[in-house]
Amino acid sequence: MNLPTAYSLEGRTAMITGGGTGIGLAVAKCLATCGATVILCGRRKPELKQAAAAIGPAAIVQVMDVTDTAAMPALAKLLRKRHGPIDILVNNAGINLKKPFVDTTEAELLSILQTNVIGALELTRVMHQHLRVSGHGSVVFVSSMAALMGIPWVSAYSVAKSALTGAVRALAVEWGTDDGIRVNAVAPGWIDTAMSRRALESDPHRKAKILSRTALGRLGDTEDIGWAVAYLCSPAAKFVTGTVIPVDGGASMGF
Repeated sequence: MNLPTAYSLEGRTAMITGGGTGIGLAVAKCLATCGATVILCGRRKPELKQAAAAIGPAAIVQVMDVTDTAAMPALAKLLRKRHGPIDILVNNAGINLKKPFVDTTEAELLSILQTNVIGALELTRVMHQHLRVSGHGSVVFVSSMAALMGIPWVSAYSVAKSALTGAVRALAVEWGTDDGIRVNAVAPGWIDTAMSRRALESDPHRKAKILSRTALGRLGDTEDIGWAVAYLCSPAAKFVTGTVIPVDGGASMGF
């Protein structure tokens, strides 16, 4: 294997949930740059079409809602018919809730779990046959620093992302030997997105604390996550499975 082929995704098809904006869009751009055809999935068609136009001919739009698990088997069949087997699944779609735990309702907790955990796991389950047939299937969950360290006011989100860490380990073992499917995750630190900018601009004390404990002293770029995902999906990572890679500027081990 030489340098170009080690990181090439030529001939592979990747499905990215939440692919129209932020980290999902950056992941799609990086995978497309490596040669993959990328299927951008999400609820809002205008945003998906705009993202696909920015990527170019390698991008395909697929409207879907990860909370609509009943529709997923039919979606898997439709994708197979239109695009052949999916080689890469990136579970990126997610929602957050900034609220003290004592004020978090059961309905809010269930909503966070439905999107971040149940939706992602059910999609992964129904895409299993796609990934197995491809011969080099790769699943990447977008986890969070909230699964690696205690962060106040995001307890529901922390629970959900911690559950995905367990799923990575379990599925890597269950699907590795017989199916040849690798399962990993990236855990983004504090990344410069439109959502994070809105949140931090309204809470300067929180932003100062974040920067003070991040070894590199800045927020990350969305492409930092995209390239980490591209590595995990590439031949260069063919012996990497069951792991969670922090992409956080050193925040998880700083003080």
